[in-house]
Amino acid sequence: MIRNRYGTDGSSAEPAEIIIPEELPLLVVRDIVIFSYMILPLFVGREQSLAAVEAALASNRLLLVSTQKDQTLDEPTPEDIYDVGTVAMLMRVVRLPDGRLKVLIQGLSKAKIKDFSQRDPNYQVQIEVLPEYDNPEKSLEVEALMRNVREQSQKILSVKGILSQDVVSILESIDDPGRLADLVASNLRLKIDEAQQVLEALEPLERLALVNDLLDKELQVSTMQAKIQSEAREEMDRSQREYFLREQMRAIRRELGDQDDRSEEMAQYREKVARARMPRESEKEAYKQLSRLEQMHPDAAEATMIRTYLDWLVELPWSTSTRDRLDIKAAKRVLDEDHYDLEKVKERILEYLAVRKLSKKRKGPILCFIGPPGVGKTSLGQSIARAMGRKFTRISLGGVRDEAEIRGHRRTYIGSLPGRIIQGLKSAGTNNPVFMMDEIDKVGTDYRGDPAAALLEALDPEQNHAFSDHYLNLPFDLSRVMFITTANLLDPIPRALEDRMEIIRLPGYTEEDKLKIARQYLMPRQLEENGLTAKDLIISDKTILKMIAEYTQEAGLRNLERKLAAVCRKVARRLAENQKGPFKITAGNLHRFLGTPEFLPEPGQDEGEIGVAS
Repeated sequence: MIRNRYGTDGSSAEPAEIIIPEELPLLVVRDIVIFSYMILPLFVGREQSLAAVEAALASNRLLLVSTQKDQTLDEPTPEDIYDVGTVAMLMRVVRLPDGRLKVLIQGLSKAKIKDFSQRDPNYQVQIEVLPEYDNPEKSLEVEALMRNVREQSQKILSVKGILSQDVVSILESIDDPGRLADLVASNLRLKIDEAQQVLEALEPLERLALVNDLLDKELQVSTMQAKIQSEAREEMDRSQREYFLREQMRAIRRELGDQDDRSEEMAQYREKVARARMPRESEKEAYKQLSRLEQMHPDAAEATMIRTYLDWLVELPWSTSTRDRLDIKAAKRVLDEDHYDLEKVKERILEYLAVRKLSKKRKGPILCFIGPPGVGKTSLGQSIARAMGRKFTRISLGGVRDEAEIRGHRRTYIGSLPGRIIQGLKSAGTNNPVFMMDEIDKVGTDYRGDPAAALLEALDPEQNHAFSDHYLNLPFDLSRVMFITTANLLDPIPRALEDRMEIIRLPGYTEEDKLKIARQYLMPRQLEENGLTAKDLIISDKTILKMIAEYTQEAGLRNLERKLAAVCRKVARRLAENQKGPFKITAGNLHRFLGTPEFLPEPGQDEGEIGVAS
């Protein structure tokens, strides 16, 4: 038997003895744990739950209310239900039009499920009523714990308002530690597992200590949440206050006839747009974006994106170009100064200049230099730009696998930028530079697109007058650009891309060619870079030939220039250490400067031998 002495209003009632049978209908609830002396309404809609209520009404109006472990289940099994629940009495039942029941129940006593005696149409369970432990003696520890629970409840009310003022008032009149713990736990918004832990704690002092810990945790969370909300509110108030102050400052400056920073920024953008001399369509889009920017808050995220976009538009060389140097003899002299041989390439450039001199057509050639590393493909592009009087810009396409690297990213992405072609033109500052694309045969393909396909439009003379970058989303004229691509091999280049380019092969150099290039170009450059003169270092042709045969053995000249640079550095060190020059490098002492030869010289063959075919 149990005695029901208190309701939620805290008023005392005459002890009423209620006999609880050993078998009761089971009402399974979710999202809530029922405590003793707790009165609350419930909506009952599941068939099994409706049958349990009907069974209780048909007998003594008593049932066991227990919580399911998984709140998402519609038909929980016995394994899905907590063993410990609360015996409750049906105080009122109202039938709703939709077939559900609205019931008012009062918790009476804790009980534990021993066995399920019936499963259909509702669960019927054998129970064991859990006894209430006697209250501990009112020691200082108990008194301190109860006072702390009341004080923390008052703080939670002031911070978050979880507990109502009525509940806090009732707490002051309860002297029973167990009852105090149950009342606080039933009104806190606890997780199901936390509330079930309080319900299953039978010893009053243990239960009160557990509730005290949960109160402390809830108070910390509530305090932190209130602090975050307060800071957010202060930030909003400060932003709003700053906005009003800025508007007042603008109004004052307008009255004084002064321009504010915002108006000055807009005026500068308008001036830059007018100075850029864009095509009509691009200029129209620039003014449209400028109008949008004027209507936005200056600190808005989208305003920053529009500023970046406008900066790109006004800084691109829409109408800025350099005048071609059409003096054929001067151009040939520049090409000969920078490169030995390569007559076919030089002839093609001079032919282009001759056509430009006689015709006003703007389309430039798209050349592709094919050759082994080190034969001067990249430096040849720089020489062509110097000979024509144009700016030179270069990008490397080796390892590029993303199409957006060529065409740019859409402006919807944070941190988006134009592609490398538009970036290169901005860097050059003119719309007719010599634009070199290195390593075009090493462009890759993956799930992000095909960069080679994106190059088709840029390298097609019939289409590149209206090249569209994803970021700009406006046509840009590339027809005046002289594109030069380089590759080591022709085979990896897609056929469609190869078809749009004029292939010029640069073969490797013979030993005699390398010797002449070393004498005319490489040695003077290395002497100058290392602070030497021709009097400080004497190196014979025989020595250079040995360097070519035994230390490099390559089609190009990169390693040969590295070896010459190594010799110059060692000579520079000796001079810095006050050793007397000049230093003569011979085939006999070359190993002192470059170490042991890296290759064996190939044996010559002056006469044919029997059994040897070539």
